[in-house]
Amino acid sequence: MREPLPDPALVVLVGPSGSGKSTWARARYRTAEIVSSDDLRGIVGSGRHDLDASTDAFALLDLVVAGRVRRGLTTVVDTLGLDAARREGLLRLARAHRLPAVVVAFDTPPALCRRRNAARDRPVPAHVLSEQVRALVRTDERLDDEGWDLVLRVGAGDEDVPAPAPAPAAAPARRSPLEVVLELSRFPWGEHPAAWLTGIARAAEEAGFAGIALMDHLVQIPQVAPVWEPIPEPWVTLGLLAGLDTRLRLGTLVTPVTFRPAGITAKAVATLDTITDGRAFCGIGAGWWAREHAAFGLPFPPPAERLDLLETALETMRALWSPGTKAYDGRRTVLPETTCYPRPVHDVQVIVGGGGERRTLRIAARLADGCNVPVDTAQAKAAVLRRHCEEVGRDPDEVAVTVLDLPVVGRDRDDVWERVERLRGRTPAAAYARRHHAGTAGQHRERYERLAEAGVSTVFVALPGLTGPEQLLEWRAMLPRR
Repeated sequence: MREPLPDPALVVLVGPSGSGKSTWARARYRTAEIVSSDDLRGIVGSGRHDLDASTDAFALLDLVVAGRVRRGLTTVVDTLGLDAARREGLLRLARAHRLPAVVVAFDTPPALCRRRNAARDRPVPAHVLSEQVRALVRTDERLDDEGWDLVLRVGAGDEDVPAPAPAPAAAPARRSPLEVVLELSRFPWGEHPAAWLTGIARAAEEAGFAGIALMDHLVQIPQVAPVWEPIPEPWVTLGLLAGLDTRLRLGTLVTPVTFRPAGITAKAVATLDTITDGRAFCGIGAGWWAREHAAFGLPFPPPAERLDLLETALETMRALWSPGTKAYDGRRTVLPETTCYPRPVHDVQVIVGGGGERRTLRIAARLADGCNVPVDTAQAKAAVLRRHCEEVGRDPDEVAVTVLDLPVVGRDRDDVWERVERLRGRTPAAAYARRHHAGTAGQHRERYERLAEAGVSTVFVALPGLTGPEQLLEWRAMLPRR
């Protein structure tokens, strides 16, 4: 297929017996996603060809299809598909539950359909097959006018029903300007924290990640794990990782300005950069979770004041990292001296976290080296950031666009959905899969290539369900070579 089909979607197959519908579906979808009238005859009747069981089989098919579509799950309807009234009902069902509706018509030569049919244990009578072929011609003429989101026509011959593609993970990753950094937000380290952390770091480098970013929170956030799970202080932890013999970039995503005075953060970053020979970066943001501030006795001012603090922090850090020890008198901060040794050994990348278009992106445009925005709105946020850069007189290419991604990656479609089921908790499967862009390594690789084309320079990857180093090695063939 030249273009990927929407997923999730309701996919209705249309074609006579022997046209290759079932083979086509099995090559692309999980068994659980395919609802076949023949298979259901085998459940409610004496076998797949028990035509006396057709009424019960189709009643069961309607129940299964309706249940899956209500839950937003991909559903492939494998019947002849030649009944216009039944197609209309399926289309209404998809519309009612806002699921894309696709029809796939099989334009297989009648002679090939007859040969396949004749080879079956229970062939369809010749006159019945001939009527199905004629019905397909009549049906095909009206499909484009029935209102489907996509009408896909599968061409002639055995070659048009390909075998399943090899596992995408085996394909080599392409050379790409995009860097992928592992973001650690959960720390299931058991009784050996240091061993777990160092094992993760070494596996991340072996897999091809460009760096490691640590989430900076005082209490574990509910979006990630229960609050009683460990969440280490990031700058101390980065010191441990800095002592390893790796080439990984190291930093935070993101450090709230409400946790530490800006000068202390500047000192920590400069020290990390020095001891790693220029591999430090700093993600910084305004902070958002009131609970952790209250729990640790920290002030939590209103949003506007926190954004003021963010602007002040960026200015302060830049001043302390600049050459010399002279006094600094800036727009938001005044320092009697800028004595900060050791200085960073390279220009530390400072990334502002947040996608607020009116203020946050403008602060990033004026004072930061990058801005981390939601992955699903990256292109739109990049356009706003570019506009702010132009308004403040800065080259937009000087401010990188980065994203945080939480992908579920599996070896094949079955493995992807097994992982979704294992990880989703009480979240509906379709919603969880959509939120985490659940897919194979090949699908994620293509998605990252599209992000790079849209101007994204770095993807911070936080892996749901990451428990140990061995899981990172699954990424070896997926990560782009730089």
